Amino acid sequence: MIQATRSNLLLLKDRRHAVINCTGILKGRRQALIKKFLEVGRPLIASREETRSHYSKGIVELQTSLGLEGEDYIASLALISQRHLGVKLVDMNILGLRYRDLQQAESASRSLEERDYDYPAASAHLDEALQLFETIIEEMLAMARYEGMFRRLGEELLRITRRIRVLEERILPGLHAEIREISHYLAEREREAYYRLKMFKELKRGK
Repeated sequence: MIQATRSNLLLLKDRRHAVINCTGILKGRRQALIKKFLEVGRPLIASREETRSHYSKGIVELQTSLGLEGEDYIASLALISQRHLGVKLVDMNILGLRYRDLQQAESASRSLEERDYDYPAASAHLDEALQLFETIIEEMLAMARYEGMFRRLGEELLRITRRIRVLEERILPGLHAEIREISHYLAEREREAYYRLKMFKELKRGK
């Protein structure tokens, strides 16, 4: 315990006021982060469900196409259709938080004319399978962008919540206890001083 003086009592009260203000600021920032966290989380969950649906449909169309075009044709088409999308990581900022975002030079989705096969001779199932899987690539890249932001927001929320708990459950109670002890000590000392002064006056009056 620090020395029980009025100046130290004032310092403790100032510190308590600063901690309360800091806690309020942190709670306000946490609310803003929670709002952004939900804004990012909702489309992320929705896009995952949509991608899962596209994947199921794509597998069905691919299996049908394998039966119509044959495995050798599909395998050769896969080899000649390979390409690089030119994806790169870029530093971004959201609510003061730095995170890595994805940027791609071109879209994964292509028109029929842009694909390297004789589409008029192919079945509609092959066209649909290719379109679905290219859409899935686009959605997965979009999810990667969301997940980077989502994860960074989640980490910051945990960090701020821990700081708030430390301030509210450890720092503030300790300050309250010290303020009470010093206030109690100073009050007792004032009562003793008042009692001694009263006794001194009575003794002086008795003379």
